[in-house]
Amino acid sequence: MSRIGKMPVTVPSGVTVNIKGQDITVKGPKGELSRSLPPEMLVKVEGAVLTVERPSDAKKHRAYHGLTRSLVANMVEGVSKGFEKTLEIVGVGFRAEKAWEKLNLRIGFSHQVEVTPLPGISFTIEGTNRIKVRGIDKEVVGEMAAEIRALRPPDHYKGKGIRYSGEKVHLKPGKAGKVVGRK
Repeated sequence: MSRIGKMPVTVPSGVTVNIKGQDITVKGPKGELSRSLPPEMLVKVEGAVLTVERPSDAKKHRAYHGLTRSLVANMVEGVSKGFEKTLEIVGVGFRAEKAWEKLNLRIGFSHQVEVTPLPGISFTIEGTNRIKVRGIDKEVVGEMAAEIRALRPPDHYKGKGIRYSGEKVHLKPGKAGKVVGRK
């Protein structure tokens, strides 16, 4: 049995869960999320506890069991608390500015890069080099953060670029080793 799939999801107060067939809708103080779940999985709501059950031990059902439980748990957490990813900009002259809802990045190109948020996403900037991506859908928050990071991934020689907060970048030594052995 799936260890993740067996775990019950506690629904906090202020959050309502509606299930119609294979569609699930979760409403909370931060917003509303809807998703279509695999038709084989059975989702039950008993009071403030939500459980996911599978019909058999077939490989497909075992795979869907943990996935369905994780998706539902992320929906419940998203509408109650929300999700956040933090990005850091490293480099001389690299900075971020917020213009209305959009994000203007100066990251070493000849022009500014303008980033438009996906629906349900908001940006906040701390200082000039820290960007926080916030939203209620975990998938969309991760996708938006990955798109911003992909604009200028960390360089492995100088360490410049956009990285996740806490991400370690291993710097390479460069060409200095080739010159030493020559006469």
